[in-house]
Amino acid sequence: MDEFITMDHGAGGRRTQELIKTLFARSFDMEAPLTDSAIIGFDGGSVAFTTDSYVVDPLFFPGGNIGKLAVCGTVNDLAVSGAVPKYLSASFIIEEGFKLSLLEEIVVSMANEAKNAGVRIVTGDTKVVGRGKCDGIFINTSGTGLIQHDRIHTGKGSRVEPGDMLIVNGPLGNHSVAVLGSRKGLSFTTPVESDCTSLNHIIDSVFRSGARVNFMRDLTRGGLAGVLNELAEITGKAIMIDEGSVPVDDPVRGACEMLGFDPLYLANEGKLLIVTPSNDTDAIIEVLRSFPYGSKAAVIGEVVPGNKHMVVARTVTGGKRIIDVPSGLQLPRIC
Repeated sequence: MDEFITMDHGAGGRRTQELIKTLFARSFDMEAPLTDSAIIGFDGGSVAFTTDSYVVDPLFFPGGNIGKLAVCGTVNDLAVSGAVPKYLSASFIIEEGFKLSLLEEIVVSMANEAKNAGVRIVTGDTKVVGRGKCDGIFINTSGTGLIQHDRIHTGKGSRVEPGDMLIVNGPLGNHSVAVLGSRKGLSFTTPVESDCTSLNHIIDSVFRSGARVNFMRDLTRGGLAGVLNELAEITGKAIMIDEGSVPVDDPVRGACEMLGFDPLYLANEGKLLIVTPSNDTDAIIEVLRSFPYGSKAAVIGEVVPGNKHMVVARTVTGGKRIIDVPSGLQLPRIC
């Protein structure tokens, strides 16, 4: 491990995973594989429990703000673990001098998003620190949800097999580009808005369709590339994607070409990966496309035979390239 913490340790890539595994998970005796939520069993059932902190810069961006993001992020971490989100906590670290009107706007957006998601914010905490000590406001949300026995495997990848298909519910990179554009004052010919939204309703509909879900994960820090590499590592299987099938909106693609970003590595706040047997693919696509935030859902690849746990992309020019684990930071303070 490095002697000092760097911004790369918070980027969701290789450095983040090393920090979690070699320090936190080992010290706290956490069980592998580490998923977006801990599954806690008790007499008569199981609950999912998760927590996350939000430090996005700027606090307000097209399509959302730090408050909406804090609710969506925790709801989605529960939902992709197979749980039905129920209750959240919300804790605030607020800098002295922060405008009360802005705080109210943030809190109202949290209340509205919780209502839309069908969850309740039931407890929390507030701390105020001196000027210049926290960059406005930081928010932590934790959440719990009920999980049925037949969904406990969802975040673990234990049922993934060669031939399973990979599905995403829509275009990648919108959140990162929207935040970056707002941060740097960039203007786009076609406005780019964050995809920040709670996915629990669409996820529950996928489960209720009867289609088999062998794995699910939201595509936040590290983006699609990070999640695919994590899936390959925990399953020991190889993954092949068709780069031309990965949906990316034209303004986002243009911004990535101009700024040197790869949309496969960009963070999203309303996108997820679903892994399913091939004969259930059509049913899942139909469910996803019945929702506004799944209307551009696409099959992007499959799990392939072989024990080399690596991710390979077929490029639009007919070649192949390895999609490696993101090693460091593309965009800081994105969530």
